[in-house]
Amino acid sequence: DKIKSERGALLGRYIISSTSAQFNDPQDILEIPCDLCFPCGTMNAINEDAANKLADNGCLGIIEGGSCVTPEARVVLRKRGLAYAPHTMTMTGPAIVHALGQDITDEMLQEEVSRVYGSVRKTAQEFNVRGDLFAGANIYGFLRVANAMMRHGAV
Repeated sequence: DKIKSERGALLGRYIISSTSAQFNDPQDILEIPCDLCFPCGTMNAINEDAANKLADNGCLGIIEGGSCVTPEARVVLRKRGLAYAPHTMTMTGPAIVHALGQDITDEMLQEEVSRVYGSVRKTAQEFNVRGDLFAGANIYGFLRVANAMMRHGAV
């Protein structure tokens, strides 16, 4: 009952059954060392200070689940050499799955994700922002919309 009321039943069960898990309650979750950070919370939750704290604690990269990383934090990530997968890239997965339908296979998903990644990477390079997936994804998305509008005579 104590585990359920103080930590939540699922977390408590995991900690009890694990041989290596530890419960900790830091004031700031970014104080916990990690290999990768997957922020999915509020917009702009990862600012310059948070990005530096993650890097100082050994984090190797941030994989966004929403628009959590500020422009200033992106600069820190780039300068400090952390990998960064922007939400404009990571959120294409659900759209791909939806477009391919119920008969999707792992191979089909892998092929489409690789195609999108390759296109974004190539676009970033063409527009002199090599390695910047955030800029590459935004430019690539803009070009796709602009080309579709031109094909339909809207521009």
